[in-house]
Amino acid sequence: MRTSRLEAFSDGVLAIIITIMVLELKPPEGHDLADLVHTSGVGLLTYLLSFLYVGIYWNNHHHMFHLVRRVRGGVLWANLGLLFCISLFPFTTAWVEESSFAPTPVVVYGVNLLAAGLAYVILQTVIIRQEGEESLLREAVGADVKGKVSAVVNLAGVLCALLIDRDGHVGAAIAMTCYTAVVVLWIVPDRRIDRVVRRHEQEQEEAARPAP
Repeated sequence: MRTSRLEAFSDGVLAIIITIMVLELKPPEGHDLADLVHTSGVGLLTYLLSFLYVGIYWNNHHHMFHLVRRVRGGVLWANLGLLFCISLFPFTTAWVEESSFAPTPVVVYGVNLLAAGLAYVILQTVIIRQEGEESLLREAVGADVKGKVSAVVNLAGVLCALLIDRDGHVGAAIAMTCYTAVVVLWIVPDRRIDRVVRRHEQEQEEAARPAP
């Protein structure tokens, strides 16, 4: 099966997830900026963070499938696993907002982020195995240092929320800072796949040229 149907389905699911998250935002009860901050300030911040996470997954998913020729059943199921984890973002985001960054919801939110990251790695691994030794994705991913650093930072955030100041908000604040740091890390454009795509296209053009 070609990748177009999988990509279209995934794009639709991610768009729905973003829509659900924005519908969770509460409009201000008054008409002043102070009312916006008091009523929706926390919700806007958590929505922005989760929106950026969804956007990063969409961006990386789109780039990854540039290097995939066809998909089989294993890839379809792995992709569904990733979408399932991301589909929990509206729930965990809303819980963090309504609890005003209480430790337990912040931990659950971090676990959700870790699960989505693991699901993405599983999808990536299944694709590489399907493509075999000549997988362009394998070449592009390499040691995947960025992905490993992201997992470590998110895990550190979960542990901070679990172990530091359980009766207050210090650990939760450190955890949210860790989750935000991962977003900052991934907002910086990742050129690995782009480089492989360009090189592969150049090789194909050169191979198609008639011999002198």
